[in-house]
Amino acid sequence: MEDVLDVYELPYDPLHPQLCFDEKPIQLLGDKLVPIPMKPGKSYKSDYHYERKGVCCIFMIVEPLTGWRFAQVRDQKTKLDYAHFVKKVVDKFFPHVEYIRLVQDNLNTHNPSSFYEAFQPEEAHRLKNKFEFHSTPVGASWLNMAEIELSALSRQCLNRRISAKHLVASELDAWLMERNQEKVKINWTFNTNKARNIFKEQYGKILKLLITN
Repeated sequence: MEDVLDVYELPYDPLHPQLCFDEKPIQLLGDKLVPIPMKPGKSYKSDYHYERKGVCCIFMIVEPLTGWRFAQVRDQKTKLDYAHFVKKVVDKFFPHVEYIRLVQDNLNTHNPSSFYEAFQPEEAHRLKNKFEFHSTPVGASWLNMAEIELSALSRQCLNRRISAKHLVASELDAWLMERNQEKVKINWTFNTNKARNIFKEQYGKILKLLITN
């Protein structure tokens, strides 16, 4: 936890940008009955029955200090999907940086091994050296600011039935354009001092273990 919070305390550095990555599965749902559209004085109405149309996944990366984000809709969230998404982020948006400080959860696909499954060793090695990885602790994905962005996306854009991947992609693109134009930054206020105060009981347990060992 403190490792991630230390990253968030760092000032903006264009050669070592701070990025947060997360992903969100989306269930595609269609209506069995045609909904009744909104009319003056009457709300939109839809039947509670629905049809499952499959799933897709949104990959999101955000730069909290600049208010920039990028996202894609993909069919799955495999190692290959992760590797190709991250490669696009590096090569298209950050080709000249020394390395990226990347905060993400500790899912087994979120590590350099994904690069070696997707690309030749030389390319995988190049991508690996473009990142300084920082993982959130197990059960503490709330420390990842990309999760905040995905939550905003869900509330503002995807909080209804959407039946096809291309419709999700269209909604996502429109949301990203508006969000990036406004340069919406994340005001992160949770720091190490607050963490040590809130979780002082857990810190005490860790200290006892260290003394015992």
